[in-house]
Amino acid sequence: MAHLEQDRWKQAAADSALALVEDGMVLGLGSGSTAARFVSSLARRISDQRLKIVGIATSLQTEQQARNLNIPLTTLAEQSQIDLTVDGADEIVSGILCLIKGHGGALLREKIVASASKRMAVVADETKIVDRLGSLVSVPVEIVPFGWEATQRKLDALGGRPSLRTHSDGQPYITDGGHYIMNCAFGPMDNPQELADRLDHVVGVVEHGLFLDFATEALVAGPDGVRILKKDPPRSRAADR
Repeated sequence: MAHLEQDRWKQAAADSALALVEDGMVLGLGSGSTAARFVSSLARRISDQRLKIVGIATSLQTEQQARNLNIPLTTLAEQSQIDLTVDGADEIVSGILCLIKGHGGALLREKIVASASKRMAVVADETKIVDRLGSLVSVPVEIVPFGWEATQRKLDALGGRPSLRTHSDGQPYITDGGHYIMNCAFGPMDNPQELADRLDHVVGVVEHGLFLDFATEALVAGPDGVRILKKDPPRSRAADR
């Protein structure tokens, strides 16, 4: 696939999310290439329509982008709840809208913002759709630097084959929160919730990139336009009989 074509899809998904934004909203501003396109499009709409919104950024990079574009920012100290968060994803399972996020390095702040949001709309191109999480990408796991080797051994014992994320010079990648990231190659998952529960109990782990119950909708662009994916309704017990 040509990068230009994928870039057009990302832009189409980002632009379609503008229809979800209403005057007076508190918005969570996501991180990553598609979310950055949404932030840029949002700034143009604010300017053109005199839209009054405030944003909460999920990364220092997004915060700087928003400030450069004159998007008003606030904090979770000032706002107890976010009306809508628009963010990207590295993988999406349609139907249940489970995600892997964090390959841009902002998973901790992204999850904090998502957890404080009434709605989370994911913007992505169709290459991010998978049948099972872990099919295309590893699971980023944010860990504290102290004793990281011990945490790595624990993650390896879970089957993650963890590798420390580093820069090109070999130095560890440092998140906005001052932590390291382990890229864990668990492979395609039959039960991501079980893995999430295990990761939640590993001492030294700050947060992981399994976003299993946050997204309320996904706007996914491809050659046929933008599809809006919603969560499938829960099955009734009667339907299982």
